[in-house]
Amino acid sequence: MIHSQQDPMNFLRNMWGGMGASLPGMVIPTFDVDELEKRITDLKAVEGWLRMNLSMLQMTTQGLEMQKATLTAVHAMGKMGESQPQPPMPDGPTVGESLSQAALWPWNLMQQMQEQLQQAAGDTGSSSTTPETSARTSSRQSKREGA
Repeated sequence: MIHSQQDPMNFLRNMWGGMGASLPGMVIPTFDVDELEKRITDLKAVEGWLRMNLSMLQMTTQGLEMQKATLTAVHAMGKMGESQPQPPMPDGPTVGESLSQAALWPWNLMQQMQEQLQQAAGDTGSSSTTPETSARTSSRQSKREGA
């Protein structure tokens, strides 16, 4: 009886036998090739599952770290904005007006070019008057007088 208590394998057999289950296959080696292949396949499936869970855990941790860094930066910027006095608002155009004026620059440029061309044509037209330009000029003058 003393000898059986000193043998570790016998101790494990007794412990597992008391639970109603046989000793796990990892402890008792097997010489069956099919059984070994089945164990290898099972362990590789478990390894793949564990790797997938590990990568999901790492991605979740990285996402939470990024969220924390973003919130920290937003809070720091908010504190900086509160501590600095606000500059006075200019009396000029607002941002929306400036943007709308900037969007119309091609139209304004075309109008300026057209006005310059009309002025240049008016300067040269006064020195040499054709029947068409005199008719247009007289119709414009009659409209102005009638108004």
